[in-house]
Amino acid sequence: MLKIFKVTAILEGISYLVLFSNMLLIKPNNFDLYKTLLYPIGMSHGVLFIGYVLLAILLKNSQKWSLKDFGIILAASLVPFGTFYVDKKYLKNV
Repeated sequence: MLKIFKVTAILEGISYLVLFSNMLLIKPNNFDLYKTLLYPIGMSHGVLFIGYVLLAILLKNSQKWSLKDFGIILAASLVPFGTFYVDKKYLKNV
């Protein structure tokens, strides 16, 4: 299940960056394209975010993450590039 969490973390981070790119780069130049892309990008990011959080909760005890580490792992899903940090620091042995 740890490999699934690693893949989910990477995909969640990528989807977060794509969502920001759509908002910051495409919206000012082409509002129709922005509206077309918003739903599929937002939906996929939402599903990946929920999967990331649920997998982190399920893995907390088996990975013996302290409360501080668990909080960092959850907070990383809210920060751009945060899940890449989690991958490098906490999931490097996978």
